[in-house]
Amino acid sequence: MRNRAVPASVLAGVGAYVPPRKVANEELAERLGRSPEWIFQRSGIRFRHVVEPGTTSGDLAVAAGREALSRAAVGDVSAVVVATTTPDRPCPGTAPSVASRLGMAGAAALDVQAVCAGFVYGLGVAQGLIAAGTADSVLVVGTDTLSLNVDPTDPTSMLFGDGAGAVVLRSGDHEEPGALGACVLGSDGGGRDLITVRGGGSEERSAAGGAPADPYMRLEGREVFWRAVEHMSSASRAALDAARWKPEEADRIVAHQANARILAVLAQRLGVAADRVLSDIERVGNTSAASIPILLDHADRTGDLEPGHRVLLTAFGGGLAWGATTLVWPQLARPH
Repeated sequence: MRNRAVPASVLAGVGAYVPPRKVANEELAERLGRSPEWIFQRSGIRFRHVVEPGTTSGDLAVAAGREALSRAAVGDVSAVVVATTTPDRPCPGTAPSVASRLGMAGAAALDVQAVCAGFVYGLGVAQGLIAAGTADSVLVVGTDTLSLNVDPTDPTSMLFGDGAGAVVLRSGDHEEPGALGACVLGSDGGGRDLITVRGGGSEERSAAGGAPADPYMRLEGREVFWRAVEHMSSASRAALDAARWKPEEADRIVAHQANARILAVLAQRLGVAADRVLSDIERVGNTSAASIPILLDHADRTGDLEPGHRVLLTAFGGGLAWGATTLVWPQLARPH
C-alpha cells in the first residue's frame, strides 16, 4: 500500500527537441554496404536526426527542458536530473550547466548514467527527491548525441540518432492524473560488455601501456535483443502489478525505441495489441535516454496520448540496466 503521507510525483509538463539535420537511410546505405530497405527492415528506421558540429547534449537538453517548463505551471523548479551517456564533459556533470542556462542557478542538479534506461532511472531519482521532501518539483531530461559515439563503419551505427526530451514532475496526490506509480528498476553488471564504450574511463587510464581502448559504442545485437525483451517484460509486469493493472488494461505502452522488432516482441510477451505500443522510431531512430520523453511529447501533440489513458513506460539499456513505471496521462497545457 502507498503511504498517503508521502507526496506523489505528478507529471506537469513535457517537451522535446531534435536537431534539424535529418539523415535518411539512403545516406548510410553506401557507407554500410547495405540497401536503404535492408536498414529499414532490420530496424524500423527510415531516418534519424544528428547534431551539427558544435552542438552538444547539453544544448539539446536546454531546448527540451525549456519546452517542458513552458507547459508546466509549477513556479521555481527545485532540482534538475539529466540522464545522458554523452555528457558535454567527463567532468563536471552536464546537469548543473543545463540548470544554470535555464535560469535555475542554485538548484540541485545531477547526472544519471544508465544509457537507454537513463530516463526511467531519472524518474526514479526525481520521485525519491519529491518523496523525501528535498524538492517540490524536478525537471528530468533525457539527452544523448550518440551519433558522435558510433563507429561509422559499424552496421549498428544505423540505429542511433540524437535528441532530447524532458518532463517536469511536481509534488502532488497519488490519486490525481499524472501521478507516477512505483518505479521498478534493475541491473546486471555481468552484461556490461554487451553495450559498452571501453575507452575514456579509469579502466583505460589505469592500464599499463598498450593501445588506447576502443572509443566507440559497441553492442552485441542478438544478445541485446533478447535481454531487452526479457527485462522490459519482467519490469513492466512488476510495474503493472504495483499499479494493480492487468497488461490489457494499459491503454498505451511507451517503451524505449531501440528497434521496431523489439517493440513487436514486447507486445507479444505482454499479451497486448500491437497498436497500443506507441512508436516514432521510424522518424527519429534510437535516441537512447531521450527516446521515451521524445515519444511522450510527440504522442501528446498528435493525440495518440489522451487524458485518462493508462500508460506504461519501460526501458532497457547498457549496464545492463532496465526499468518501468506507470501513470494515468494528465491534461497538459498545449504547446506554445
